[in-house]
Amino acid sequence: MVVQQHRSGGGTRAVRALAVVGVMVAAAGCAGDGGGGDRAAADDRSGPGAVTAVRRAAAVLVGPGSGSAAAGSAEVVTSMETAAGGTRVTIRGKGTYDFRNQSGRLKVVLPQDPAGEDEHRPITELLAPGALYMMNRGAGVPVDKWVRIDTTALADGNLVTGGVTDPMAAAELLGGVSAVTYVGETDLAGVTVRHYRGTSDIGRAARRASAASRGALTAAANGFRTDTVPFDAYLDEQGRLRKVRHRFSFANEGETREVVSTTLLYGFGVTVSVPLPDARDIYTGEIEQGRAAGTSDRTRAGSEPSPGRP
Repeated sequence: MVVQQHRSGGGTRAVRALAVVGVMVAAAGCAGDGGGGDRAAADDRSGPGAVTAVRRAAAVLVGPGSGSAAAGSAEVVTSMETAAGGTRVTIRGKGTYDFRNQSGRLKVVLPQDPAGEDEHRPITELLAPGALYMMNRGAGVPVDKWVRIDTTALADGNLVTGGVTDPMAAAELLGGVSAVTYVGETDLAGVTVRHYRGTSDIGRAARRASAASRGALTAAANGFRTDTVPFDAYLDEQGRLRKVRHRFSFANEGETREVVSTTLLYGFGVTVSVPLPDARDIYTGEIEQGRAAGTSDRTRAGSEPSPGRP
């Protein structure tokens, strides 16, 4: 499986092609099982118990839970790291996400070019089932317009395209796990969490995912270089996913490249409002996709190419 090749020159520019479509381009079990989400997971540290704990991470985030296990929504901090042009660079995001409606709003900050060139304003991203909306995308898009991308048509299902892994998709990816290693307890921002490590099969995760996530994950199952994604997941005593790190592999001009995506969740129960843009505010003109040998490729908004096409 191969995610579209990337054509680019220079570290930051290559990363932009990866994480923002030309700019830089986890659910088994039931959370409402009689308050089971509130139970200390002493039996979830090895064997089948550990697998179940990880697989049900998405269901716990959706809720309904009881008492301190209630989730439904959360504040989100993300990072996406890769090496480009011999330099390791990171894209960072921050915002809020509603797991029940599978929608969120994040501000994504691209790394600054060391030479001070190709600077880009923070990108506002709206996440919705089957769609990604971006403002300040650049590439010739007016600053007051949104670009809408069909995530089910992306080769990676928007797991890396937007520079942010959709938090619900990140959790539902854990539904594809078949074996888990319990690493131990650790402290995460003052919260005791259980650290699990394993690999998840993207296709299996897609089959177990909610209807709203299935299309994008199915696309990802067909798009990555490998079927499996290594992960580290951190669950609190109520079974809520606090942090997850995935390592995605894709082909880049004949070479295998790794993208490490980390999602941090806190502030559960926060109010989230994600009004989607009106049709008149969505850009439908041409988008510059990149430059090669002094020329530029252009594509029509709403018909974005596979991720990684600069």
